[in-house]
Amino acid sequence: MTTTVAAYAAPSGGAPLEKTSIDRRDVGAHDVLIEIEYAGICHSDIHTVRDEWGKQTYPLTPGHEIIGHVKEVGSDVTRHQVGDAVGVGCMVNSCQECEACTEGLEQYCVKGNIGTYGVKDKDGTITQGGYSTHVVVDERFVVHVPDGIDHAAATPLLCAGITLYSPLRHWEVGPGSKVAIIGMGGLGHVGVKIAAAMGAEVTVLSHSLAKKDDGLRFGAKNYVATTDEDAMKALRGTFDLIINTVSVNLPMDDYLALLRFDGVLVELGAPSKPLSVQAFSLIGMRKSLAGSCIGGIAETQEMLDFCAEHGITAEIEQIGADAINEAYERVVDSDVRYRFVIDASTF
Repeated sequence: MTTTVAAYAAPSGGAPLEKTSIDRRDVGAHDVLIEIEYAGICHSDIHTVRDEWGKQTYPLTPGHEIIGHVKEVGSDVTRHQVGDAVGVGCMVNSCQECEACTEGLEQYCVKGNIGTYGVKDKDGTITQGGYSTHVVVDERFVVHVPDGIDHAAATPLLCAGITLYSPLRHWEVGPGSKVAIIGMGGLGHVGVKIAAAMGAEVTVLSHSLAKKDDGLRFGAKNYVATTDEDAMKALRGTFDLIINTVSVNLPMDDYLALLRFDGVLVELGAPSKPLSVQAFSLIGMRKSLAGSCIGGIAETQEMLDFCAEHGITAEIEQIGADAINEAYERVVDSDVRYRFVIDASTF
């Protein structure tokens, strides 16, 4: 049995999203039915529905930044109650058995986690995301939204927030750490806030100084234009951790040169072409080039609690569903400060 709900979906690769209806499964014993309040627009939504990351099954409803309220719980649900404010991020299931899952790293599920949209679910259907009025999710992949945090502005934390929080925690950023964030977009601006709240000395590396005032307001101590060769040279050997949030092919050797010995450059962006790195950029000072992908469910909850405690949310522009396609074009043109969030009551 299924329930039909209002949604927005891409009918085919590259086509504008259209108002439609989609089916949600009935609430099972371990499921939670969520009435969605807000859904964030992530650049990965755009890549996916435009079929830029591999063949998709259409029609497809994107959206993996979701906040709403619990409307119904299954008979065996213990983690959530009707009325709870809850969130759903980039995953809705995993094998729950492999080494990664048992360590709370469901994002690295050896068998592959089940994404919130565009992935075959355990019942053989294709998951459909948060650009809709309701969603049904296994309780283990639903997190509590802390009291006192603005729901609309917190919605992007379910992807952007955890994507930055996870590497900052993994590489043990704290007081005394020197951290650089490459890019001050939807991901980067949240990373600046979180790293600063952890006590790090934060530097933003951006192609221009256009967002310098924002960066300093969000907690950065320094803001450097990467086109300023002298300023970049002055930063060589400076950072313990550099996090790259942009999906373009940067001159990686130049950025690795900014690390101190034992420093780490973490790649979050996903450029279309392979990265190029000289071996000696790593060997000489035992530097590392690493990757990171979102975070596990427990860590996502930890991130939300941390952000609520420190008053951290994303900077957003709230829109109605009829503005989704325009918002997509503006994201591609970098014309948003810094995240679009859709009011789900407009679906």
